[in-house]
Amino acid sequence: MLKKPEAAQTDVVIAESERFSARNYAPLPVAVTRGDGARVWDVDGNEYLDMLAAYSALNQGHRHPRIVGAAKEQLDKLTLTSRAFHNDQMGPFLRELCAAAEMDKALPMNTGAEAVETAIKMVRKWGYRVVGVPEGEAEILVCGGNFAGRTTTLVSFSSDPTCRDGFGPLTPGFRAVPYGDAAALRRAIGERTVGFLVEPIQGEGGVVIPPKGYLEEVRAICDERGIALIADEIQTGLGRTGRLFCCDWDGIRPDVLTVGKALGGGVYPVSAALARAELMDVFEPGSHGSTFGGNPLAAAVARAALRVIIDEELPARADELGTWLLNELRAIDSPHVAEVRGRGLMIGIVVRDASGPARRFCEALMARGILAKETQAQVIRLAPPLTISRDDLRWALAIISDVLGPPG
Repeated sequence: MLKKPEAAQTDVVIAESERFSARNYAPLPVAVTRGDGARVWDVDGNEYLDMLAAYSALNQGHRHPRIVGAAKEQLDKLTLTSRAFHNDQMGPFLRELCAAAEMDKALPMNTGAEAVETAIKMVRKWGYRVVGVPEGEAEILVCGGNFAGRTTTLVSFSSDPTCRDGFGPLTPGFRAVPYGDAAALRRAIGERTVGFLVEPIQGEGGVVIPPKGYLEEVRAICDERGIALIADEIQTGLGRTGRLFCCDWDGIRPDVLTVGKALGGGVYPVSAALARAELMDVFEPGSHGSTFGGNPLAAAVARAALRVIIDEELPARADELGTWLLNELRAIDSPHVAEVRGRGLMIGIVVRDASGPARRFCEALMARGILAKETQAQVIRLAPPLTISRDDLRWALAIISDVLGPPG
């Protein structure tokens, strides 16, 4: 059990943050000041095992030396040019990213939400210019339970009322189908449908995994009906699920792929929308852009982040450790657990409603030195850095088992 000194610095830090920041988050009461690999330390000197990895933005762990080194080297040379000029880092970054993802072209942005917005604009314009849908009538199908970001457009197709409440009028042009139901997708496609946006695993939705073969069937349906398949791999991509991209489990390639989070290596926000040339080429000068997208610092960091994932074989590590951890978690005899689901090191422990919200278990884990966070009220999400050791996972497993186990 972690203990705070009487005059805890944590309380001071949290009080200042709460005083001057918007109350749009409900973080656990911990104030982190330092990180290394899979571990972090708070301002009072307590040590924790990070089992969230900044919602999968830290797949390579905290302060990976190769990524930090690339950032420092680039900081000494050039940080920003805007897209008014070329720089010597963006081209190599996009070439390496496209090669890894087996896509034709990429458009660099900063945040995951921007990457999804880019994909939406791209597919709509492709629908008008190439497919021939009447201007202003394009429709993109989405899934119930989705989470794509917090912009006005992205919350417009969310099925979570908390994301939407008070932010209308909402953006039109989207229609939801049940997640994991390929037959429902087939029925929903109409004459104005230009694309289907899907997460291979719904992370914010509660680590929800679709039926086996779902994405393969979705790929076939999109091909048959001539619509673009957009895979949102911002959270599932870059090794998290045990493959470089979660779509690899089904052996398919989307027409448009969005990536982010771990692309910045936990050092700098970097995202991108990748696509087949036919779709990406609908953009022309002035039609879309970002001052910071593709800046040399971001590109240098992302190149290093991608190389670490590939060179250190982090997807295979996530597969091996995740398979072991899933089996161990499922073997816990707990009156509180309804289900344990996941793939790779993306795991959700579903807490029974009768046991109360998952938050209380996350707080209990925090008190024992493990940082995890609830999603969808009843799910404890575990997504540690892919560099975590098996010994650290064994230690965490013993504590998780104790926290979730029967009383006494």
